[in-house]
Amino acid sequence: MLFFTIEMENSMEQIHNEAARGATRRHSLAVGFARSQTEILDAQRLRYRVFAGEMGANLSSRTPGVDHDIYDPYCKHLVVRDTRNGEIVGTYRILSPENARQIGYYSENEFDLTRLQHLRPRLVEIGRSCVHPDYRTGATITLLWSGLAQYMTEQGYDYLIGCASISMADGGHAAASLYNRLSEHLGPQEYRVFPRCPLPLAALQQDRQTPTPPLIKGYLRAGAWICGEPAWDPDFNTADLPILMPMAKVAARYAKHYLG
Repeated sequence: MLFFTIEMENSMEQIHNEAARGATRRHSLAVGFARSQTEILDAQRLRYRVFAGEMGANLSSRTPGVDHDIYDPYCKHLVVRDTRNGEIVGTYRILSPENARQIGYYSENEFDLTRLQHLRPRLVEIGRSCVHPDYRTGATITLLWSGLAQYMTEQGYDYLIGCASISMADGGHAAASLYNRLSEHLGPQEYRVFPRCPLPLAALQQDRQTPTPPLIKGYLRAGAWICGEPAWDPDFNTADLPILMPMAKVAARYAKHYLG
């Protein structure tokens, strides 16, 4: 379960506009990496609240109320804090290519990444994205994306990989329809990956008028590719679209917005 989990209520334009309008709210938030095990634990509790509490995901956690797995110790945890009370209200986890050599990419549990082997020295994986329900505003997601963009620029990495998760509450018809409609965003054949547990597209309706989740729409507008057919994640009951973002393709207006 990776990076586009929450279907944010704002379109990219709304995100930009709200970030501009909500200056007071924005000034109460700050983005940075978790500075201690306590902050990482707070981010993991937020993940559990969203994934298990809101979405009903089946999380195998040894600690009640905490979402953690074998990848967490190898990741940096980007967090947004409410500076008024110190609460962590948004998070991404980031797996560098150096650490991925030790543990592998989480995405490899869902997809065969053989065709991306040549990218591995420059390939960052992001996942476990979520935002506290009281903070699902443009300001929060803008800060997360800004922190992520700054990390990629400072470290000199060229590619981001993750998954866009779509609810399977309707049995998968919406996910199949969305994939069918977004086929124009498929990346080149040499960047294709293959689901280990494919969504059975042929058995599903693919013509439903399903709106594109705004966060997915935002990444595609910024230049991301869909790298293959969706996988079914039974623990989260989602269809996961593999997404690859070549940083060189990031549209200029988004680079200016998130990198200043």
